[in-house]
Amino acid sequence: MATAGAQLDSEKFSCSICLDLLKDPVTVPCGHSYCKNCINGHWDGQNRGSYSCPQCRKRFSRRPDLNKNILLAELVEDLKKTRLQAAAADLCSAGPEDVSCDVCPGRKLKAIKSCRVCLASYCEEHLQHHYQAAPLKKHQLVEPSRNLQDNICSRHDEVMKIFCRTDQQCICYLCTMDQHRGHETVPAAAERMEKQKEVEASRLNIQQRIQQREKEVELLQQQVEAINASADEAVEHSEESFTQMIRLIQKRSGEVKQQLRSQQQTAVSGVKELKEKLQQEMVQLKRKDVQLEQLSHTEDHQQFLHSYPSVSALSEPTHSSSIHPAPLTYFKDVAAAVAESRETIQDILRETGTNISPGDAGELLLPQAQPETREDFLQYSLQIHLDPNTAYRKLLLTDRNRKVTLTSEDQRYSDHPERFTTCPQVLSRESLTGRRYWEVERTGRGFIAVTYKNISRSGSNRECGFGLNDKSWALHSGLDRFTFHRNDTLTPVPGRMSSRVGVYLDHTAGILSFYSVSGTMTLLHRVQTSFTQPLHAGVLVLGSAEFIKPQ
Repeated sequence: MATAGAQLDSEKFSCSICLDLLKDPVTVPCGHSYCKNCINGHWDGQNRGSYSCPQCRKRFSRRPDLNKNILLAELVEDLKKTRLQAAAADLCSAGPEDVSCDVCPGRKLKAIKSCRVCLASYCEEHLQHHYQAAPLKKHQLVEPSRNLQDNICSRHDEVMKIFCRTDQQCICYLCTMDQHRGHETVPAAAERMEKQKEVEASRLNIQQRIQQREKEVELLQQQVEAINASADEAVEHSEESFTQMIRLIQKRSGEVKQQLRSQQQTAVSGVKELKEKLQQEMVQLKRKDVQLEQLSHTEDHQQFLHSYPSVSALSEPTHSSSIHPAPLTYFKDVAAAVAESRETIQDILRETGTNISPGDAGELLLPQAQPETREDFLQYSLQIHLDPNTAYRKLLLTDRNRKVTLTSEDQRYSDHPERFTTCPQVLSRESLTGRRYWEVERTGRGFIAVTYKNISRSGSNRECGFGLNDKSWALHSGLDRFTFHRNDTLTPVPGRMSSRVGVYLDHTAGILSFYSVSGTMTLLHRVQTSFTQPLHAGVLVLGSAEFIKPQ
């Protein structure tokens, strides 16, 4: 009913122009009331000398003076307060999900506290006694709870303030004299304090584990990103390598086809030439046969003997030994060589995956001469990437693992069995077979090397240092000269110093060459040997070195 009255009052004290509660109410001569701003705005829109009431339409010859309706303004303020109180009461009313006050008659308000002594819940108004009355101030107030009755002993109807450690349950003081006689008991508050310490310790442990797991998750995410980046890079490089390999195979295919056609043309021309000679010889022999037949029928002995020497003389026969099946054998041999190359490529792809370069594809088809010009070397060019798992801990890898720099601090590398622990060295990720060419831009002293992968990672310098054992070959770049090192044997290398060194490898032919690159390529040192395993590029740096794909 109160709500309905409030709604009825709202209608009575509403402005008929804005339909809201009156604001600064004023009354016009006809007795109707409006908001001061509303009626002024209404009359401002009418013609001068013609003003009317929006409700009764009564007209006024001049614009009426407006006076504030004090009584109406007070009634509107009272109505606003009544509406605010009603709204506040609605806001404090207990809903289905709230704990309601146990004292409120009629409509229940929301409880703001529960008393564990009184076993009741109170709204803000009825809770005041616990703040004001001295006996109630000692009661334990907690957040509103529906489970207060759970604190009452079902056997004795008493509050359970004691904890039985023997049975691990809350009991009342009467229980200690009954079925819990002789048990270890303590006040529930004391047990709570002990358990609270355990809770805090557990929370601390959980938080530490959460932090640890967050770090591990972050590391795993970094691993995922590293795996994805490495896979994307490998796919890109593989596609590029296979594209180049296909192009070179197509190029070699055209060259082989041209060679076969050229040999075909040469062989056919020789056969045609021999055929023409034989045909000419046949014509001459047939003519000679006719002459001899005519001579045999000559009855004059003198004439016969006179003509015989010239008629009986025969020209030298064409040698038939020029006819042989060698060209056919040649064609079959080339076809067999191509088929064998195809099978070799298939075996290499099965066994080593991506360890095949565009240079290998060309070499497998037909033997090729060693490169001489820079353009020849560039067709075997390769971008070398360094393997972080092999890097000495003070080596910093940058530029997508293409550049290495010696630092004074250990890098944050994980433990790995392939890591060098004695010398500041690092190996390439790529395994090198066939024909390869790459270049290294260096600053400071160091070794530019190729090595078998099974070179020692620790121990003495002789065991793991590039050029100091039988598993590696290395060109040392000093301050003013180059030297070549193999199995701890030093060979002086003449030639002008340069910051960039080119390395050419023909694994099949056992050729390893080092070049000084500065505008032109100058051979520094060449090795002729027999490689028994795939090789890896490597560097030992006392400054920095960057692997560059020649272009």
